[in-house]
Amino acid sequence: MTMQPDAAEIQQLFDRIAPLYDRLNDSLSFGTHRIWKQMAVNWSGAKTGDRVVDVCCGSGDIALLLAEVVGKTGTVVGIDFSAVQLDVARRRSHQQLRPVDWVQGDALNLPFEENTFDAATMSYGLRNLTDIPQGLGELYRILKPGAAVAILDMHRPQSAGMRAFQQWYLNTLVVPTAQRFRLKEEYAYIAPSLDRFPSGRQQVQLAQSTGFERVVHYPLMGGMMGVLVAHKP
Repeated sequence: MTMQPDAAEIQQLFDRIAPLYDRLNDSLSFGTHRIWKQMAVNWSGAKTGDRVVDVCCGSGDIALLLAEVVGKTGTVVGIDFSAVQLDVARRRSHQQLRPVDWVQGDALNLPFEENTFDAATMSYGLRNLTDIPQGLGELYRILKPGAAVAILDMHRPQSAGMRAFQQWYLNTLVVPTAQRFRLKEEYAYIAPSLDRFPSGRQQVQLAQSTGFERVVHYPLMGGMMGVLVAHKP
């Protein structure tokens, strides 16, 4: 059984990969990560004029999509604990002329009042939290009643064939590509993080235990990806 890195180690990892994070995501997913992120935005239910938040926003992909959805009358907050990732996000939002409030903070202790947001998203963040139930609890706390959160992440597929394909993909594409960018050790963490990550069914149960209702997990790419959608009653 692999050990869960502590929060400081995860923060340092994302600080190190920040300068090349977008290029690597495009290369490793052949650009399809943008489709999955748009799906998460759609499933969040965000609409014009809403106040929304992207937790573990990284370099800002989903927050910038949300800014387009909510328009000038809405508000978008992107929060991440990596200052370097947030610097990248700020530059991107300035270039694209899409206003986003970028905040450095901890997903396990979000600096927002209860019942603040009309919708929330998270991509590739839940898997890296040191306490997943606490992270879900924080998302529940900051959402308004009736609001939804959409959480995109990588998963271990349930079928043996897809699991074998995923391992081949990690071994022959992800790690060698990361090595070319001199980030082999940083991206080698993916496989053990997938081994620790709850399955889609387990995520549904965790979200329901938190208090969420109408919880659905949508598998993508044969179960290698998935989006958890949960509503606060």
